[in-house]
Amino acid sequence: MGQSVGHVQEEGGLTPGEFEDGRLLFAGVCEFFWASSAASNLPPESVPEFAFAGRSNVGKSSLLNALTGRKALARTSHTPGRTQQLNFFAIGGEPGSEKLRIVDMPGYGYAAVSKEKISTWTKLMKAYLRGRTTLSRVYVLVDGRHGLKDSDHEMMTLLDKSAQSYQVILTKKDEVKKRDVEEMVAKTLAGLQKHPAAFPDVIFTSSETGEGIAELRAAVLRRLSGRG
Repeated sequence: MGQSVGHVQEEGGLTPGEFEDGRLLFAGVCEFFWASSAASNLPPESVPEFAFAGRSNVGKSSLLNALTGRKALARTSHTPGRTQQLNFFAIGGEPGSEKLRIVDMPGYGYAAVSKEKISTWTKLMKAYLRGRTTLSRVYVLVDGRHGLKDSDHEMMTLLDKSAQSYQVILTKKDEVKKRDVEEMVAKTLAGLQKHPAAFPDVIFTSSETGEGIAELRAAVLRRLSGRG
């Protein structure tokens, strides 16, 4: 198990060509085209989908904006629970001719909404994760300042049971002291050992400085190409 810190993996590492192709992929069309508040109104299955999940206020919207090089692809907010549905974005082409889709999932863990609403979101996420044949990978975002929490393990257990491939992405690297980065990565990798469906590597990112964003783009491209 390689301990990546947002850099090339020791074995089967990402290549310079993949970094450039990943950049070009996300430099193209990135367009919101569908929102689902219930499993009954998901968009038709078409191209591979890459879903992004994480605790409320983990920095998911900021990461999606950085990933796509947009300032407002996904709206950011200091209010937990802002994303209240599954939001679909067409990447690399207009809806109907896109190369892939990004799916912004509702934040889990604490949210300043009713238990009934949280229950509705949970049912939606479970239905999507267990029944979506075009879902290629889920990226589970974890706050790099604090590491894995119980709610993160609960989400990953759901993904294990759903037999969904997923990878942990650490966020907010710019707010972590340099001397603590490797320790946080090591602790995260250790926590992943109890989750059989987890990809055995993490990428440490910062939406503020851009660290790890090129690695994430290239990782999506590699998965899209069937090589990761």
